[in-house]
Amino acid sequence: MPDTARPDALPAYLRIAEMLARAIAMGRLAAGVRLPPERDLAPELEVSVGTLRKALAELEQRGLLQRRHGSGNYVRRAPRAAAGYAMFRLELPGGGGQPSAHLLSADRLEKPDALAALGPAPHAFRLRRLRYLDSQVVALEEIWVDGRFAQDLPQDGLEGALYRTYQSVFGLWILRAKDRIDQGTVPDWAPEAFTLRPGAPCLRVRRTGFDQFGHIAEMSWNYIDGEHAQYVAPVP
Repeated sequence: MPDTARPDALPAYLRIAEMLARAIAMGRLAAGVRLPPERDLAPELEVSVGTLRKALAELEQRGLLQRRHGSGNYVRRAPRAAAGYAMFRLELPGGGGQPSAHLLSADRLEKPDALAALGPAPHAFRLRRLRYLDSQVVALEEIWVDGRFAQDLPQDGLEGALYRTYQSVFGLWILRAKDRIDQGTVPDWAPEAFTLRPGAPCLRVRRTGFDQFGHIAEMSWNYIDGEHAQYVAPVP
């Protein structure tokens, strides 16, 4: 795809810089992470290497990237003032808590009609996980990822930070998300380890994730035990 856009759109290099800056602000690109080689990253983002280099230079000027000659491009910790977008997150009632997850199931399934907006592939990957803060079980999570990115799921990387797995295995970058919060009920697949029983009322968060091209690539549902966790947005 050529590096062109609508006359009123940002230049391509600034558009890529903003996408990467949001990923850093959201923590999806953690401090110290080395970006893929420019010759690999440029086609993933559908820009030329020259355009990508201009975007990386912009990020370096903002203090979000360190470019090491002969080594690569490394993410620097984003200053709070530089964070133009921040994801909602789960915290313990008193704040904080180290997040982790336990994979309950991972399946490649025919895509349900209700998820038609997820993408063009006839199949999708469904992940079900139990989420923790420190050692406390706080939520159930069901995630659907469009099957256009791969034919099979990886054997590893499904219990940690999924967005890094998406990037390294699928070439998928979730750079924007919309969350809707309402009251739901605990699903019937809840394991015994979850603190609430199936059918019990709970806080529910429905997320729609958009890839680096602005297309819907992920949908998820989190069923949260409000007694043990709170759903908050960090202030930029």
